[in-house]
Amino acid sequence: MNNFITSAPVAEIAQFCQRWLISKLALFGSVLRDDFGPESDVDILVAFSPGADWGLLDHVQMQQELQTILRRNVDLISARALERSRNWMLRDEILNTAETLFPQRKAAHVSG
Repeated sequence: MNNFITSAPVAEIAQFCQRWLISKLALFGSVLRDDFGPESDVDILVAFSPGADWGLLDHVQMQQELQTILRRNVDLISARALERSRNWMLRDEILNTAETLFPQRKAAHVSG
């Protein structure tokens, strides 16, 4: 896991997700690979809670907010758009490699 992921502003991302009714936010693409560099953008997949009905301008605003939070260019795709994609190879690649940032996974408690 690279430095960008481990230093992600988790609290800000959680607030963003709650405000926009995002049930899941995941990273995919170069941010998860060794070829992620200073000029790389961040590819983000989001799934919305039931009742969230955002339009194109809302989507653009979300993308801009994420760019501010992450201090990187962001490519934002919704799970719904991905599900509708005719490019099944890309869809499968994204779904099989995406790493969830929100909701944050709870660390397993080990009793001793």
